[in-house]
Amino acid sequence: MRSVRMLVCGTAVLAAVGLPAVSATAAVPGESDVSVSPQRAYPGSTVSVSTEVCGPDATYAKGQAEAGGQINLTDDGAEGELAGDFTVPEGAEAGVYTITVKCPPRTKVEASFEVVGRPAGAVSGGFGGAGGLGGTQVAVGGLLIVGAAAGGMATKRRRAASAA
Repeated sequence: MRSVRMLVCGTAVLAAVGLPAVSATAAVPGESDVSVSPQRAYPGSTVSVSTEVCGPDATYAKGQAEAGGQINLTDDGAEGELAGDFTVPEGAEAGVYTITVKCPPRTKVEASFEVVGRPAGAVSGGFGGAGGLGGTQVAVGGLLIVGAAAGGMATKRRRAASAA
């Protein structure tokens, strides 16, 4: 009976670990032949665009970013790769925007990137404490800690009494 239980548990663990690994190797929806870096940009930041879709002999391509305007992609030294930069306008609103790249004579590919808002104020260092917690949350947390400690002590006393 024990070996059956171990077999069932082992199969469940393998299924739990194996299935996400298989799905992680699947193609990502919206994946493109255009590389955009960074994928999440702030207004005023520079975004780099590169592609190899134009072919090894291509020396230029034109691009258009919904938030950022015209992009000129030129040979960046890597064989067959064209690259260019653009700046996200300061007034760009948060959202997902499309970049269209056109290579002569009739190749057109698209990619997207996200404009995110700048963080406001200082970033919390996270040194613990109860900052931002209400009195009820602190009281419930304290009760959970006291309950866990009481359960541990009861278990310890029960084991000590049965050993004697």
